[in-house]
Formats: sequence, C-alpha cells, structure tokens
Amino acid sequence: MIRRRNILKIAIDSPAAAGAGTLGKAISKHYNLFYLDTGKIYRFVAYLKIKFPNKFNLNFVKSKIKKINKKALSKLVLLSDEVGTEASIIAKNKNIRKIVHKLQLNLAYNPPNKYKGSCLDGRDITYNIIPDADFKFYVTANVETRAYRRFRELKNLKKKITYKEVLKSIKKRDKNDFKRKIAPLKKTKDSLLINTTNLNKRSCFLKIKKIIDRKLIINGNLQRFKQPSLKRIRKTLK
Repeated sequence: MIRRRNILKIAIDSPAAAGAGTLGKAISKHYNLFYLDTGKIYRFVAYLKIKFPNKFNLNFVKSKIKKINKKALSKLVLLSDEVGTEASIIAKNKNIRKIVHKLQLNLAYNPPNKYKGSCLDGRDITYNIIPDADFKFYVTANVETRAYRRFRELKNLKKKITYKEVLKSIKKRDKNDFKRKIAPLKKTKDSLLINTTNLNKRSCFLKIKKIIDRKLIINGNLQRFKQPSLKRIRKTLK
C-alpha cells in the first residue's frame, strides 16, 4: 500500500451520536484533511443487505465498495434506525471487515493529493486503523444526551419515531459496539477524552483545535496545516 509522507493523521473513536462526525468534519475543513466517517461504510453495506437480500454476498459487497464515493455515503436512508442496527451486526463479520479495513487504510494513509492529511472517525480507528495517528481522540457523551441528539436529527428528517425507541436503539448499538469480539469500541490509553455532554458544537471544536494547534506549534507545522479563516467552520457548527 502506498503511504504519503508528512501528512497529518487524526483518529477519532466514539459511541453512536456522540458528536464525532460533526467534529471530524469541522477539523477536516479547518486543516484541509480528507474526512471519512467509517461507520457510514458499514451503514452502506447494511443498506445493501436490506435492499438486495438475494444478491448480498462478499463478491457483491466488494463490487459496491470499489465504486463507493461520498455521494453514496450521504444517502439519508443510511441514517435510519433499521440501517444503524444492521450495521452494528455486520461490523462483527470478519470477511466484511477485511474488505472495509483495506479501504479505510488506503484513505487514511493515501488521501487524495489535494488534502494535507486524513481524519477518520469510527469505533476502532485509534488502535486498529491508524495506530500511529498524530492525534487520537475518544469523543463521548451520556447515553440520554446521545439518544436525544439522534432523535432530534431523525425528527428533522421527518422520521416517525419516538425518543424511547431511539434510546433503546442507542443502548443496543452500544452493547454491540463495546462487547463484540472483533475490534470493539474502547478508549485507548493514548487517546484524549472529549466529553460533549455539556458542550455545544463550537466549544467542542475549539477545544480540539487548541490541542492540535499546541502540538503543531511545538513541531513548527502550524502554518502548513492551518487554514486562513474560521468562517466556513462557523457555518458547519451552527
């Protein structure tokens, strides 16, 4: 596998609906990094299983993964509760994980040349995908807060679902993510804990930005990665 040299690599692990996706996008825009929500890949595979049950097999998944792009990962249907639950089950499959793992490694270490590095978030990024990341974060929040955030997100998408249903789903997903034998969700010793329960989006971003900038200044790399303006970031965090 080709590995670009001197790129900035950021790894984020988190349970469902903790805010890692929003933070990952904001960080990536600010430092011009390729962003990938790895959970969306498993959601995409879960969506394929639900939509094409008779065609679903490893060869089918491989063919679809090869053609995957940001547009495919942006489908609103991927946010459904049904897809999310199926995704947490699929993530336990060794053969599917091998296919997804290969894609994640390539994007983490060889992002498109227009980017200065990569930022991936998921469940096992800090220790399984980018163990040598320049920055590792574990983003979390209490389960009630996470359930309310996901509930509000789904309601904004006009989904008919109750808060209790979402809370139950989040708890089930947590159990699957933490207890699975293959690449379970866990906080590594070298990951910085970011608890978003009582923080708004902008506060979370500024907290992580301060941590990154401090290290980049020490290493003399701040100007190389820093973007000239925060205007785009403010729009993202509204």
